[in-house]
Amino acid sequence: MEEKDCVITRNTEEDMHVVGSDLEGTGGESKKTKRSGKSGDKETKKKKKYWMGCLRAESDESGNVDLTVDFPGERTEPTHLVVMVNGLIGSAQNWRFAAKQMLKTYPQGLLVHCSRRNHSTQTFGGVDVMGERLAEEVRSVIKRHPSLKKISFVGHSLGGLVARYAIGRLYEQESREELPQNSEDIGDTCPVEEPKERIAGLEPMYFITSATPHLGSRGHKQVPLFSGSHTLERIATRMSWCLGKTGKHLFLVDSDDGKPPLLLRMVSDSRDLKFISALHCFKRRIAYANTSFDHLVGWSTSSIRRRNELPKLQRGPVNEKYPHIVNIEPPDTARNHEEDQSGSNSNGFKKFDMEEEMIRELTKVSWERVDVSFRGTLQRFLAHNTIQASKNKDDQFSWSRCYTTHD
Repeated sequence: MEEKDCVITRNTEEDMHVVGSDLEGTGGESKKTKRSGKSGDKETKKKKKYWMGCLRAESDESGNVDLTVDFPGERTEPTHLVVMVNGLIGSAQNWRFAAKQMLKTYPQGLLVHCSRRNHSTQTFGGVDVMGERLAEEVRSVIKRHPSLKKISFVGHSLGGLVARYAIGRLYEQESREELPQNSEDIGDTCPVEEPKERIAGLEPMYFITSATPHLGSRGHKQVPLFSGSHTLERIATRMSWCLGKTGKHLFLVDSDDGKPPLLLRMVSDSRDLKFISALHCFKRRIAYANTSFDHLVGWSTSSIRRRNELPKLQRGPVNEKYPHIVNIEPPDTARNHEEDQSGSNSNGFKKFDMEEEMIRELTKVSWERVDVSFRGTLQRFLAHNTIQASKNKDDQFSWSRCYTTHD
């Protein structure tokens, strides 16, 4: 099938909709749904649909937008939900290019949902508040699309932390199948199946973050803008309230009811929130990180490494198709690092090191690390946003490569 182009734009009534571009026979017009049992041109308030060639956008009265691909002459229901989560002061619009490219590359059975519940100044509300909003939003998407069977998350910057919180809330375990009570012969009994882990009732597939401050932004050169100045880092920590509750979470200065900082709590399971169990149940976990020129999120915090674990980069790209990728680290390496460091850390610190604790716990699950560099290009000046693949086709270096086996 010939690939057709489309753009997603903002409009006064909807946060996002799809319009045609250079399409024969469409005239850029959108199809509208009618009220059940009534005639006329009045739009349904609860749900609106727009088409551009085979790309369909469906939005509800809350502004949620789901993108799927419909081929002429056939109607296939989506089975794999991909949730895209924006960062600080971002919006669903930040994903318009990436969502379109993903659907063009992998059109079969994919539903891409660009989260809109946390946008603009709402991102100052705190990682926990945003995570609860996202969890509820995901539930509503699944309710609208009962054909869904699998789920993946793609989070940029702060969005990666929000997604980590949300999956902790959405984590479920299906109960074991019980042995037949009337079975007297052991040979007739069936083996008991292990409980199946699910995220909002769906099979977890891929959890992907790009330029996400997994270890927070406090000290340790985690914010390159401060150039390693302890004075600037201390000032930033004291001024973290300027970013609301989110700022306190990022700089690890929150202490709700005497509890440890939220990001530290998010590296272990609690009674109601299964953060690590949720991460562990995904088929793959991938962390994309800028090696340089990202002035907001440092290399070590976005790749979940200690500074002495940051690899020495070879000259030139390691992937001809995506020249900005300069290093790919397989998942087993993460566990090797964790084992190597466990002995040296066992002698203890005079003071509890929160960053070390987060690294130790997060690397108990395996991560694939993809290191990215935009050195030598104009894109390097906006590396933090460029890694999101939000501008044009040249920016797509591409975290979407992991979907080559998404079926």
